Order: sequence, then C-alpha cells, then structure tokens
Amino acid sequence: MSRARTLKREIRQVLAEFGQDQAMVRIGGHRPRQTINALISHFYEADALIRWRAVAAAGIVTADLAGLEPESARVIMRRFMWMLNDESGGIGWGAPEAMGAAMARNSLLADEYARVLCSYIDPGQNFLEHPGLQRGLLWGLGELARARPQMAAAAAPHIAGFLYSDDAYHRGIGAWAAGNMGRPENLDRIDALISDPAVIEFFGDWQLHEVSVGELARRAVSAVNRTQKEE
Repeated sequence: MSRARTLKREIRQVLAEFGQDQAMVRIGGHRPRQTINALISHFYEADALIRWRAVAAAGIVTADLAGLEPESARVIMRRFMWMLNDESGGIGWGAPEAMGAAMARNSLLADEYARVLCSYIDPGQNFLEHPGLQRGLLWGLGELARARPQMAAAAAPHIAGFLYSDDAYHRGIGAWAAGNMGRPENLDRIDALISDPAVIEFFGDWQLHEVSVGELARRAVSAVNRTQKEE
C-alpha cells in the first residue's frame, strides 16, 4: 500500500475516534502538505461527521502552518480557491468551509483572503451557484464571523436571500452566520425564523448536532442584540 493511502486511512481513523485536541496532536505529527492532501480526500466522504471533521482539521492545519510558513499556507488557500473555480473540473466540496475555519484561527490569512470568501456570496463577484456549496459557504462565513465579525461584514447584505430559501440549511446556517456578523439589517427576518421547525444537521465543537432552524435563529437574534448593545 502506498504511503499516501496509508496516511489517508490513518487520518480517517483518527478523525473517527478522537476528540479535536487529541486528533490534531496525531495529525500534527505528519508533514502539513501530505496531511492536507489526505484531509481533502475526506472532503468527499459519505460519512458526514468524518467529512466535517476533515474540513475543520484542514482549517486548523492551514492556520497553524501560516504561523510558521506563511507562503506554504497561502499555497493551500489558493488550492481551496482553485477547487471552487469552474476550470478545476470539480465541485469544491469543503473548500469554503476550510477557508473560513483557517481564517477564524489566523489573522494573516483573514487579512489576505476574507474578501475572497465574501466574494463567493456576492452576485456581482464570484457568486457560487451550487446550492450545496452555498451551504458550506454560509458555514465558512459564519465561522469567520464568529472570530472576526468585521472581516465578514461585506457578506452581510447578501445573506438576506438565503434566509428566505426553501432550503432549511440555507435558512438555518444563514441565520447563524448573520448572527455572528452582528449586523442589524437582517434582524427582522431572523426573528421571524424563530418559529421555523425544520431540523438540520449543524457542525460545531467537532460534532454534528440536530438543531432546528428556529433555535439557530433564536441564538442569532441574541447574538445581534448583544453586539448592538456592546457597540
């Protein structure tokens, strides 16, 4: 069996069996480039939890690498961007989520790539039209906003359309992302979603949780109100 395939299997086992801290210690024992290749291969996993953990781990590896070898981290970020390019020949599963996770943890990457991530939700720029990618993009923007709300502010005006979507993931993750941004412009619509009973799987704290759109909206309203009071 090739070294790359062996690493891929090893990392999958780590993602399946360990909590985040222990998993990242084990993953961190490998060279970042090989690790990223293995993690990206799991962006296409059928098992949703493995897939999400691979995305989160890729963001952590990229962010940590940026503190040591900024140019190497930029190469990875550009790879995520390429995955979202039509010319790549693929769909780009996991790329916007990994970008958001990396930027949430590293200010250098956020300074350089937050505008790029925001451009994917802007119809006048690099808008992602695939509904599945839009789910991931909303999560990536929300993760960026959770740590650096001002960096995601450019995306706030474009969230509104997703809050009216027929897709419960768009509504729920969109509300969560908007709440993390702390901006008031979508507050009335988010408030209306508090009564939305649709249930989605939402990734946070290394786990998948079943949560209603209404609950995510309730949290978002609280977050926006708290931010407005602090300002």
